[in-house]
Amino acid sequence: MKRLLLAASALLLSTGGALAQTAAPQPLALPPAIAAPQDKPYPGVLKLSVDATDLDRRIFRVRQTIPVAKPGPLTLLYPSWIPGNHAPRGPIDKLAGLTITAAGKPVAWTRDTVDISAFHIDVPADVGALDLTFQYLSPTDPDQGRVVVTQEMMNVQWFALALYPAGHFTRQIQIEPSIRLPAGWQFGTALETQASGEVTTFKPVNFETLMDSPMFAGRYFKKLDLDPGGRSRVSLNIVADDASLLEVTPSQLAAHRAMVTQADKLFGARHFDHYDFLFALSDRMGGIGVEHHRSSENGTAPRYFLDWDKLPATRNLLPHEYSHSWNGKYRRPADLWTPNFNTPMRNSLLWVYEGQDQYWGFVLGARAGLVTRQQTLDAMAMTAAAYDTRVGRAWRAMQDTTNDPIISARRPQAWTSWQRSEDYYSEGQLIWLDADTLIREQSKGKRSLDDFAKAFFGMNDGDWRNALTYDFDEVVRTLNAVHPHDWATFLRTRLDGHGPGAPLDGVTRGGYRLIYTDTPTDYAKSEEARRKITDLTYSLGVVLNKDGEFTAVQWDGPAFKAGLADGVKLIAVDGLAYDADRLKDAVRAAKGGKQPIELLVKTGERYRTVPIAYHDGLRYPRFERIAGTPARLDDILAARK
Repeated sequence: MKRLLLAASALLLSTGGALAQTAAPQPLALPPAIAAPQDKPYPGVLKLSVDATDLDRRIFRVRQTIPVAKPGPLTLLYPSWIPGNHAPRGPIDKLAGLTITAAGKPVAWTRDTVDISAFHIDVPADVGALDLTFQYLSPTDPDQGRVVVTQEMMNVQWFALALYPAGHFTRQIQIEPSIRLPAGWQFGTALETQASGEVTTFKPVNFETLMDSPMFAGRYFKKLDLDPGGRSRVSLNIVADDASLLEVTPSQLAAHRAMVTQADKLFGARHFDHYDFLFALSDRMGGIGVEHHRSSENGTAPRYFLDWDKLPATRNLLPHEYSHSWNGKYRRPADLWTPNFNTPMRNSLLWVYEGQDQYWGFVLGARAGLVTRQQTLDAMAMTAAAYDTRVGRAWRAMQDTTNDPIISARRPQAWTSWQRSEDYYSEGQLIWLDADTLIREQSKGKRSLDDFAKAFFGMNDGDWRNALTYDFDEVVRTLNAVHPHDWATFLRTRLDGHGPGAPLDGVTRGGYRLIYTDTPTDYAKSEEARRKITDLTYSLGVVLNKDGEFTAVQWDGPAFKAGLADGVKLIAVDGLAYDADRLKDAVRAAKGGKQPIELLVKTGERYRTVPIAYHDGLRYPRFERIAGTPARLDDILAARK
């Protein structure tokens, strides 16, 4: 060691101490500036041509023409902040083969080193347009992302298939899209067809409208009119894995039509010239639920219609996304509106955007008869129990969960009950039930949250070209106009508080209380069967998948205290091979006793026996009617005449 120190000293002397005098690191030069969006028209009309016929390799091949007015620096942007995703999730990783030419000659591009969705180029002189070609390599396996192409159907999301010039609001950029689909396929979209044949060309729209107008296309397709003779077309565009899945009974069709009628009665206006539900019945294409102004992307169980009585939980999807046409699209939080798709969004009001929409989705589902009143009550009981036991509230307020789409990007979490997730959806639903029942109680039934919906979302009938933004203060003002109350304190207490427990005053004011019994509701049973799980959240504090792996462990619950975690596999219960019924029997048998339930579990290559000292039996949530109180919740869920 001494020799090394002497050698280092000699080196410093021989270099005049240069090593010791090395300059401190300096900031790197910034990449080229990206022009800020301006509210001015972009010169010319962009052309977009998509070939979507490669079903085997699931590759979209794209050609795009972008007119240019002058030579010099130009930045092209690939959409990053996609409305409805509440986070920067543009699939830039799947863009490949980008080539740019001008008048047949190659034009070099450089990716921005800070904004990886931006491409800098230098437009040559005497050039009127740039020609782009690239491929969108859609997932071939679910571990690469959501599958959007199968042999039977596809979900065309234009934000994955187009670039746009920086420096302009996207509503000021005109584009003409066209697509080649597999032979014989039909499609649904809010776009209007200009020409059809082997290639379908749509009427030019602004770039913002194109991004907001996706397509479902498929081999097996059916279009249903949900508002015959109505003031604007509302269509249910169904694609399915097989033709047999498209069969719809008259009563099922009537319930979907009633959803449209009940939404009209709730909001009192329409903000679309036509509306297209895009509806995939598939377990091959990835599920989805995303709102748009004049359409929505919806994916659910293949046997949605055929197993109607077994799948009630699948039927709140359509009313939820439909309500977003009013709440979230026409009316939009001010900090979620952005001039283009590469300006960061802020999510502070998602408890209105998604939370109140979650409330209206359940309400409209019940009012339309898509689900029964009892099924809705049972679903709401599950929500109430989930958030009443959300122990993460102790350190993290519900308001902060509006950041979760960016923080966790909807990746699986090890400890959701402690970390919290996007709780603004369903805990937001409980807050709005609280507000609704409070208005009903204090106004003696003369007013309700329906009046808020009509006042806040129902103006300007027929207008769909402009989004109107709102902030917290406008929400409070409108609530006060419906019924005077200290709404600012009401909301902030529930958004910023730490409990204990969820805001359940709306349940009790609605005429019900949350209780636990040793048998699940029929709704809960159907959910266990649909999701192929065993749900013992409120007893052992675990959820297991069909293979016996723990997929959720309640923080500080009995299983947690015994040292269990997600990913552990249950092998045996009290010395006998695991199955779901045997585990439930063991929980029943241990009730009131002193002997622990013994679980043999496997973690990786390690086996161990875990005793769980739990003796309170099976517990499943449900609502119980409070005798002698007004059944306000029943009134809320009743169809409007």
